[in-house]
Amino acid sequence: MSVSKNIVLGVTGSIAAHKAADLASLLTRQKCSVRVVMTADAQRFITSLPFKVLSRHPVVTGLYDEEEGWKPAHIEMADEAGLLLVAPATANVIAKLAHGLANDALTCIALALNPKARILIAPAMNGKMWLHPATQQNVKTLKERGAEFIGPDEGMLSCGYEGIGRMWPVEAIAQRALKLVR
Repeated sequence: MSVSKNIVLGVTGSIAAHKAADLASLLTRQKCSVRVVMTADAQRFITSLPFKVLSRHPVVTGLYDEEEGWKPAHIEMADEAGLLLVAPATANVIAKLAHGLANDALTCIALALNPKARILIAPAMNGKMWLHPATQQNVKTLKERGAEFIGPDEGMLSCGYEGIGRMWPVEAIAQRALKLVR
């Protein structure tokens, strides 16, 4: 099982989901095999088509999406991953990951993840949501389990507030992902 430059890119339901397409493109151009898994909420912001074209792989949009072969797609992706990159990561998905919930393809992949794989999370949400004690506790829990966070950044948020909560710049996320996956 090769875990070197295989990246599972988890895209969640944030206005920043469109930036994940650029991230998939950047990583693919760096010779990474990028497999995208989108939550149902992510699909309300962007379709799977850009990810399919930019990653050159089918996109998993549901827990029961199946490709050729007998192994469930989410288990195969978890086995082959060298890095699970969740970008953007909402407060909801961070909470699910921290509490071990597995009700969609992304969270099932996270629980079944190859033990040698790394986890990089790029949060994107309203600043009050990011600073809420529940979210901060979930972040702490995930960090204690070895997950790494990149961001969030400060600036104008899509909700109209100025402050912390923007997804970290795509180029910087890609750069960190490349260091972790090698």
